[in-house]
Amino acid sequence: MDRINKAKLILWAILGIAGAVAITRFIFGLGATTNLTDNTPWGFWIGFDVMGGVALAGGGFVIAAFNYIFGKKVLHPIARAAILTAFLGYVAVAVGLLFDLGLPWNIWHMIIYWNPHSPLFEVGWCVMLYLTVLTLEFTPVVLEKYPNIKLLSIIHGFLFKIRIPLVILGIMLSTLHQSSLGSLFLAMPYRLHPLWYSPIIPIIFFLSAICLGFMMVMVESMTSSYLYRREQEIHILEKIKKYASYMLFLYLLVRFADIIIRGAGSFLFSFSWGMSLFWIEILLSCIIPLIIFSLPIKKIKISILYFGAFIGVVGVVFNRLNVGGITHLNNLTEIGSFYFPSLMEFSISAGVVSAAMLIFFFFVENFKVWEEFPIVQSNVNRTPRFDSFKVYLGSNPIVNRTKFSFAFIIAFGLTFALISGGEIHSSGFEKSPVTKARGADTLLIDGNRDGYNVVFAHANHQKLGVTCGYCHHINKPDDKATGCYECHDDMYLTGDAFRHDWHSSSSGANLDCFKCHNKSVSKGMNFKFSNKKATRICKDCHNNIIPADSRIKKLSTYKTLSYTDAMHSLCIKCHKDRLKSDTILFKSKPNLAQCSNCHKNFGIFKKDKKLFQEKKENKWVVVP
Repeated sequence: MDRINKAKLILWAILGIAGAVAITRFIFGLGATTNLTDNTPWGFWIGFDVMGGVALAGGGFVIAAFNYIFGKKVLHPIARAAILTAFLGYVAVAVGLLFDLGLPWNIWHMIIYWNPHSPLFEVGWCVMLYLTVLTLEFTPVVLEKYPNIKLLSIIHGFLFKIRIPLVILGIMLSTLHQSSLGSLFLAMPYRLHPLWYSPIIPIIFFLSAICLGFMMVMVESMTSSYLYRREQEIHILEKIKKYASYMLFLYLLVRFADIIIRGAGSFLFSFSWGMSLFWIEILLSCIIPLIIFSLPIKKIKISILYFGAFIGVVGVVFNRLNVGGITHLNNLTEIGSFYFPSLMEFSISAGVVSAAMLIFFFFVENFKVWEEFPIVQSNVNRTPRFDSFKVYLGSNPIVNRTKFSFAFIIAFGLTFALISGGEIHSSGFEKSPVTKARGADTLLIDGNRDGYNVVFAHANHQKLGVTCGYCHHINKPDDKATGCYECHDDMYLTGDAFRHDWHSSSSGANLDCFKCHNKSVSKGMNFKFSNKKATRICKDCHNNIIPADSRIKKLSTYKTLSYTDAMHSLCIKCHKDRLKSDTILFKSKPNLAQCSNCHKNFGIFKKDKKLFQEKKENKWVVVP
């Protein structure tokens, strides 16, 4: 077998492994195939498949801009291949995202239910629109194979005429979503490590995407030339190498200037896990490529140039992985368990990439992506030779397809057999227990002990006419002013104020079932059309659980909100109502219902540029 067919054989085997894992993921869910948790919901798939995938596909808009807009016609021979790579890259992003979503069948909701304030909304729409633009840009390559079909010729001519507006639109959309992926993390000042969090992270993401675009095109060009035994495009590689060097130097300059100006320079030499990840990333993404790209192309081997471009691609993808989850502070410290992707997560990502590469090879071999069609050994007819130790499977095209199918099926079957039955289960939601607020007259509300508490002054609120029952709206039996944490006992999950198991347990209230449940009412009864009372209510036994001044007069459910939702809904509603009814208060405190009014730490970033030198790495997950 020649090089390209050996590569295809390996890619089909990887695709077979990914196919088995994909079926397992969609049948048994994320818990059975990933190491993700509720505290670490974003992992390798978001960092590599989505964030890394979008950046890897940046070569399309970069080469299109330089070729069509800036007039660098030396890049014209690789423009089609770059656009095809970008198109397949964005398709891979969409497919990879389906695996990561808990409810992938709801992905279309973004089209109907708009939230224009969300960076993810902008990213999603730009990716959809840019994928459409890439389809229109590449369609003429497919249509030109059928010049005798009149309708296709008309469409081809029309798309060819509007190629410049399409290129400009593609550049605009790419600029928007490449930077908006960075905007996502502006909402994580206390979760993302100081060496990566920045007010200009959208600009940093955009610059790194341009760098990655150049280096990815170099890798694609050299890899495909090697596999198809084509002559390396040295004159094109030399130009791309020069442009990549300029952009890498600019990216490196902006990155370090940002860190120093923000006052996070002390973390560069803090001898911590985060510092090590940062310097590894910079070494891979910038320093090694810059050193290699600075050498004259005629004095270095093509393998050295390939190494420089490939290691640069790895470095920028590593940056996306760092920002996407590795350097989140709950991963770098002792909260929960350290997240590391499972083998199944790696196999899905490898399978998505393998599928994209196989489709790329198909287009290259069947359409005029390059100026000349590649010569594939399997297309050369040979006379069959019979050997007592070999089986004749047909002509070269047939035998290769047979081998590829065989590799896929064997890998698919073996993977299914090796997937542990014990792993195919879910342990449910990860709990985040709430702890009691500290203090008395002045409370420090810090339910998850992350160190970022909210100060609540009882006396000040009582002066304003807020009664105890407004907040302490339900008491435990024989208790007064029961704390919030007693019923809202999890930071993010709903709770059960009734505690059914405790009431029926011998170690609890040890009540008979019919002490509360009506014997004459079956479980399958339609209560909506019945006057019969199915169960007794709490007040039948506990007549003092609802205070006289409580804002709740009748219990409709025993399910309680999560601690985070309960605190936010209670405080924000009260503050909004006060602003509506008190014009003086509205003028003096217009931001009363906003986050920064209670979460004083949120304003620190604007006031103190050297925050990171004063406040060391946070040890806990921060409440949204």
